Amino acid sequence: MSQFPTFEVIPAVDVADGEVVQLVQGERGTEKRYGEPVEAARRWIDAGAESLHLVDLDGAFEGERGNAAAIDALVEAVDVPVQLGGGIRTAEEAIDLLERGVDRVILGTAAVENPEIVAEISDRYPESVVVSLDARGGEVVVEGWTEGAGITPVEAAARYADLGAAAILFTNVDVEGRLEGVATEPVRELVAATEIPIVASGGVASLADVRALEEAGAAAVVVGTALYEGRFSLAEAQEALE
Repeated sequence: MSQFPTFEVIPAVDVADGEVVQLVQGERGTEKRYGEPVEAARRWIDAGAESLHLVDLDGAFEGERGNAAAIDALVEAVDVPVQLGGGIRTAEEAIDLLERGVDRVILGTAAVENPEIVAEISDRYPESVVVSLDARGGEVVVEGWTEGAGITPVEAAARYADLGAAAILFTNVDVEGRLEGVATEPVRELVAATEIPIVASGGVASLADVRALEEAGAAAVVVGTALYEGRFSLAEAQEALE
């Protein structure tokens, strides 16, 4: 896919209460704060980021976008592609965001509950929908990772490829935010099950984890805590892949 011509390391800018935060396993109350979103975004771009991964965490939990103003300001301030998720529940919301400068929308709960929304948006804006499949214990979870959806990531991925999804964002909640390493087997299974790109997320703690996900066949990796905590720099991650 032209979207990811080479394996890409994408910094995460997760926003809650107007600030950049990182959670452990998606649990509220575990957040560590890292300052103002536009400053964080510019820092990653200056460090060489080719795109950014934005999440409205309040939106993910509440079902409606809670940090719209902060994220709109960020989108306007940067000149690299951005993908945005968290609280996008309707095709109208998604299309509005795409028309206002977001390059890709990430749909989780909305896509699981209404798969046809992917086709509805993709028909208007091809290559614009990333479906977020978050898994705990091998089961897709929704509503801010609080409810099981009764389907495996592999079962779900095939469905969305047929509906026009540009990529699958796969987050392994079991390892998310813990800085204890990645689980590559679920990524390998997804890569084998679908032809659309798999963007991996969750658990990255070292350069070895980044390389392992590339070797597992992922098209890109979203990295949050490890970058914010200085486990390695974005430049080091990019060099490790060359």
